[in-house]
Amino acid sequence: MIKQLTTWQLIHKSLQLHVPVMLLYVLESHGSSPGRQGFLMAVTALGDMEGSIGGGIMEHKFVEMAKETLKRTTAELSIRTQYHDKKATHNQSGMICSGDQNILLYRIQATEATAIQRIVASLETNRNGLLELSPAGIRFAENEPLDVDHRFVMQSEQEWLYQERIGYKNELFIIGGGHCALALSRMMSQLDFYIRIYDDRPDLHTMLLNDAAHEKISVNSYSELTDRIPSGRHHYVVIMTFGYRTDDLAIRALLNKSFRYIGVLGSKTKIGKLVGTYRAEGISSEILTNMHAPIGLPIHSQTPEEIAISIAAEIIQEKNRF
Repeated sequence: MIKQLTTWQLIHKSLQLHVPVMLLYVLESHGSSPGRQGFLMAVTALGDMEGSIGGGIMEHKFVEMAKETLKRTTAELSIRTQYHDKKATHNQSGMICSGDQNILLYRIQATEATAIQRIVASLETNRNGLLELSPAGIRFAENEPLDVDHRFVMQSEQEWLYQERIGYKNELFIIGGGHCALALSRMMSQLDFYIRIYDDRPDLHTMLLNDAAHEKISVNSYSELTDRIPSGRHHYVVIMTFGYRTDDLAIRALLNKSFRYIGVLGSKTKIGKLVGTYRAEGISSEILTNMHAPIGLPIHSQTPEEIAISIAAEIIQEKNRF
């Protein structure tokens, strides 16, 4: 389940029950701020909470501020900057991790119930949409394009716009449905990746056990992946089939595509043989260099779960590189 969903569900439920609810949203962040752009939180007049804007004493302060604001009957909207530095002359967050963040406090209006309902429905059905926050309130539209994940432009407290592409921003394609794929699916599902898993063995026990993948896809041959997996700057591919021959089929099907990340599970000996064959065939060094092989951070992992951790860590490292 995408982490944003539970926060929007609480807001939706509160509006249905006519319980005042405050939205806290990190519109912008810099440096080592614990609350990153896009972090959000809901606080109700009954004290219910979902989400996070960074934790610690700062979050506690904002939760209490939201509760006090909800005691008033007037509509409230404000943007507050927090500096995570004891030397700051004003707006100290109480934390010392450095950096800063701009946090929106906004009391949700009853008139926005339809927009909130559409956000929840979109997230529940794994669709993407464009969220807009501004002094005019909340706007949401499905499938509207945005060339970045977040955008925040502020002229003043009366003139600003925040936009975010909400839903699953990253997609993971796992080729091969064995024990390591099962462990990796469960690990990556906690990191808000939309997961598709492919195997040419439709009755494979670990495929049947996989309750974390959003889609489990049976193929007749891994050569079909050319038409099934598109290029994408938010697409991550992990190849971990049951043998050298099937790994080779999957790699060849995807070699000429562009992904944020592609990696192959295997021993140094197997990877060396694969790469040596491709070099001998004249496949460009640039393509081969972009392939993470052997896959995963070198932490001497042994079990499927340890292997999954090493791969997940390498994917996170690549995702957060910019």
